[in-house]
Amino acid sequence: MNLEAVKLAAADNVWTAIFPEMMLGCLALLLLVLEIVLPKKHHVVIPDVAAAGLLGTLVGLFINWHSVWIGTDAFSGLIHFTFAGQVMRAFFLLSALLVCILARVTLARQAMPRIEFYHILLVVTAAMMLLAQSNHFVMLFVALETLTIGLYILVSYFRTSTASLEAGLKYLVMGALSSGMLLFGIVLLYGVAGNPALPAHTAQAMNYQELSRFLAANPHHFLASLGIVLVLAGVAFKIGAFPFQIWVPDVYQGAPTPVTAFLAVASKGAGFAVLLALCGANGAFAPYAWLITPVLTAMAAATILFGNIAALTQHNVKRLIGLSGVSHAGFLLLGVVASLTVPMATGAIYFYLFTYLFASFAVFGVMAHVAGPDDSEQELEHYAGLAKERPFLATVLAVGLGSLAGIPPLAGFMGKFLVFVAAFQSGARWLLAIAAVGVVISIYYYFGWIKAAFFETWTAPVEPGVAPVRPARTPVGLAAGLALGTLAVASIVLGFFQGPFGQWLAMK
Repeated sequence: MNLEAVKLAAADNVWTAIFPEMMLGCLALLLLVLEIVLPKKHHVVIPDVAAAGLLGTLVGLFINWHSVWIGTDAFSGLIHFTFAGQVMRAFFLLSALLVCILARVTLARQAMPRIEFYHILLVVTAAMMLLAQSNHFVMLFVALETLTIGLYILVSYFRTSTASLEAGLKYLVMGALSSGMLLFGIVLLYGVAGNPALPAHTAQAMNYQELSRFLAANPHHFLASLGIVLVLAGVAFKIGAFPFQIWVPDVYQGAPTPVTAFLAVASKGAGFAVLLALCGANGAFAPYAWLITPVLTAMAAATILFGNIAALTQHNVKRLIGLSGVSHAGFLLLGVVASLTVPMATGAIYFYLFTYLFASFAVFGVMAHVAGPDDSEQELEHYAGLAKERPFLATVLAVGLGSLAGIPPLAGFMGKFLVFVAAFQSGARWLLAIAAVGVVISIYYYFGWIKAAFFETWTAPVEPGVAPVRPARTPVGLAAGLALGTLAVASIVLGFFQGPFGQWLAMK
């Protein structure tokens, strides 16, 4: 009997369905093998191998975009393949590819091993891709912890920098706390759903569909409600939502710039993929809409206000972009709240995520070129005269910041507009008003950054014989230039023309 059960489970292990994730795992091992077998003078090609592998996997994903596995379960229900999962796969692969390009710029200024950086990046990307397709709390927790542990290492990768080590320690402590809350919530849900004394009890409560059926039959159970709140708290840490955002400015400042970009974009995207799977219209927690709607609404309002107000006083651009990212998490939470009743809200969230990716990586790409050897010390004053010395970087920066601020006709404006339309249709009018106030506040600090790059501002005179405060700016290479130019153009084009892209993300 046991042998038959094993055979049945093995027949459900459709390895070809997770071919992109397997490719990244094999590629990560290949990098370590190349480091061993290649002479040290040829190690410079290994990052190119990582980037080429990511690009090839992304192209292969597009070729097999309408996979035969979409709409099916595999691995005994651990994974459910959906069109949304395909979208997030592309999102994570593109993010990792851009991180590879930024890492070539940032790691060149550091005397430390580099191959391990790309190896961990590939493993973390594969974990994100599995996380976005999880249909079971076991898969969710394993993928999430693989992702988080990899990020612990990447955040503190500059081991000679006290700021990077401090950021890694803070992220470790806060991450352990959030994982404990998440796991405690999962255990509560599993325990209460398996209680034979309750209607629709099930031994498969880790499965999202089974749990949803149990919650529908027990609409106001206290322990189930507590478990849901704890799970949402654990996920809120990953996206940097209030009140679990306290780690964001310190970690973003201390982490290497490419890792900060990965945290700001890919990690946030993974968190919202999980939130949609749990709290969307067909999510595991949907029967408890009476609970998750006010919780997420309050969280969204507080996140938008805190992120924008706290960013007003920042002079370190990494802290500024981190706190602005908190506010963007609030705008996305607005879409999650609307997704419970408005079908188009889900597509709006994915569109917003891609516009956020284009704009954020454009800004982080400029930051990587302006930063000096001390990656954590990036001040607004360092951008003085950027438009005169590096007009290309200044233009990319202006486009990226304008899109993040939601200035028409850039893509970020359309992303916010679609989310706001969904919120309006859902009836969240007061939350929409708070979001509008947040947009107005954000324009001030985003345009303060643009002002520093384009307009002359007074700076304290430098004494003779004293080195200037501003670090030397790294020349823009071919790959980085193409990437930054493409991101800026994409942010402009999507602001005018969303047709095919919008239909693609509508998942129809």
